[in-house]
Amino acid sequence: MTTIREDSMPVVLDCAIDPTTTTPAVRRRLTAALDLGDDHRYDVSLVVTELVGNILDHASGVGRLRVRWSAVPCTVVVEVDDTSPLPPVHGRSRLEGARGRGIVMVDALSGRWGTRALADGGKTVFAVVGCRPPQ
Repeated sequence: MTTIREDSMPVVLDCAIDPTTTTPAVRRRLTAALDLGDDHRYDVSLVVTELVGNILDHASGVGRLRVRWSAVPCTVVVEVDDTSPLPPVHGRSRLEGARGRGIVMVDALSGRWGTRALADGGKTVFAVVGCRPPQ
C-alpha cells in the first residue's frame, strides 16, 4: 500500500472565498482543475460545495479553499479555512429538513475528515476523498 503525506500533495486549486463567491463558480474551477471520472469528480464537488457552503452560511463568509490531488494513489484532499473557532456540527440527515446534512454527506463521501485549529483563532476543515482517474 502506498501512502503519502497530504501536505506534500500538489495544490491544484487555491482560491479565496468571500460573500460574493458562488458555488457554481467554485464547481467550474474545480472541474477545470481535476482530471477525474464523472462519479469521483461529483463526489469531490459535493464535498467542496458543502465545505464552502459552511464558510458562507455558518462562519464570517470569508475563507480559503485548497484542493490537493495525487494521482498515485488517487486521492483528493479538500481544505477550507475560515475565521470561526467553532467546529462543524455533525447533524443528522432528515428528509423533512432542508439543512443539517452537509457534514453528514462529507462524512459519507470522504475516507476521513476533521479540523485543525489555526493560529489566528479560525480553523481548517479537511476531507480526504479517494478517487480514480478517468478510464
